[in-house]
Amino acid sequence: MTGLKSTTTRRFTGLSARLLLLTIFFVMVSEVLIYAPSIGRFRLVYLQERIAAAHLASLALEVPTDNMVSAGLRQELLNHAGSFGIVLRRPASKALILSNDMPPRIDATFDIREKRFFPLIGEAFATLARDGDWFLRIIGISPRNPKILIETVINEAPMRTAMFDYSGRIMALSILISLITASLVYLSLHWLFVRPMRAITVSMIAFRDNPEDGRRVVTPSGRSDEIGVAQHELADMQIELRAALQQKARLAALGTAVAKINHDLRNILATARLVSDHVGASDDPKVRRIAPTLLGAIERAVKLCSETLGFGREGIPLPALDRFDLHALVEELSAEPWLALETGVVLKNRVAGGFEVYADRNQLFRVLSNLVRNSYEAGVGTVTVEARMRDGTAEIDVRDDGPGLPERVRKNLFQPFAGSGRVGGTGLGLPIARDLMRGHGGTIELERTGPDGTVFRLLLPVEQEVAGDPAEPAGAA
Repeated sequence: MTGLKSTTTRRFTGLSARLLLLTIFFVMVSEVLIYAPSIGRFRLVYLQERIAAAHLASLALEVPTDNMVSAGLRQELLNHAGSFGIVLRRPASKALILSNDMPPRIDATFDIREKRFFPLIGEAFATLARDGDWFLRIIGISPRNPKILIETVINEAPMRTAMFDYSGRIMALSILISLITASLVYLSLHWLFVRPMRAITVSMIAFRDNPEDGRRVVTPSGRSDEIGVAQHELADMQIELRAALQQKARLAALGTAVAKINHDLRNILATARLVSDHVGASDDPKVRRIAPTLLGAIERAVKLCSETLGFGREGIPLPALDRFDLHALVEELSAEPWLALETGVVLKNRVAGGFEVYADRNQLFRVLSNLVRNSYEAGVGTVTVEARMRDGTAEIDVRDDGPGLPERVRKNLFQPFAGSGRVGGTGLGLPIARDLMRGHGGTIELERTGPDGTVFRLLLPVEQEVAGDPAEPAGAA
């Protein structure tokens, strides 16, 4: 019931009703602009008709030889002309006068030979504004003989009455035209604009209520105008938003699953850590040499489990910033078991010794490890890590000699679940790496990719005192 009431209310206060009222208003304004010169022209024609009638009435003066007519005929002629007195002037001839009882005064004189646009309009509105009897002396050329000048005295009241009648007809016609025009404009705009906009609004409301329902995505029409473009853009936005919501739902489910297995996984890693302690106490020199690497890997795995659980709850953890040697970190990366045991993969550490950065060591290790692992899984032969200091920012390049990234991967490189370049990949590595770098106030970007290899660049801000330390670019190994 509320929805019906709201729809009914919008019909009278919405865009359609406003368009209707505005159209009527603008048509009426146009009619007023047309009416002003029209009423001025009407008054001029009325006065010209009085001059013509006065000429016809004065012709009776030419019949008697003494220029005298009977009082009855004179009054009848004057009544026909609507005049109190008529003066007819010919060139080189005596003026003919036809008059009866003249009015007590002449209020104004108008020479209709002077036809000026704006004065005609002003005099017409002045006539409409006056009340009572006004007596006018009209001077004009006879329409039958341009050599004859005629003067006549009339009462303005009958002309004012005729002007009001004319104005009423114009008003009625204007209202009729405005209603017809407004209705046609309203129907056209309602069909071309309001109706599809209302459908878009209904679709948006329905999509908002249940964005997971694919039936509520707006169906674009075949229109090529602005409305059609809006429909297509809205449909694309709703499809992308629906996919993003589904992706977030899957991420939430994944986070819940990780939280459930995190406890058990940490217990398993704790057991592995105890075993690694015993391995470290072995008498075999080779075993003792690899024990620290194994222990470090288990420590990072335990920390990763904890951080993953925290990420599912709160997002990327805050970095524990500290200064450390980046060269030593890359050397530690090259000793990772998954990399050390693989054949054919060379990790070149071209970071200068003593090149210090200010970051979370474990998080930066995760970022570099992810980039190196991605390069290896792409089938590269060599991965090179370089670093330089530029304008207070550490630039770390991870370069490989692989075949480059496909176009479909580059478009969604940092989108979760969408940027994986290998079968079975989750597409989470680079998005997490980017979030970790952003947590440091830096970023990660694809510098270039192609048949000669791929380069990822890490930009890491450095503390002021660190930025002031001299740092030499890494030399070739």
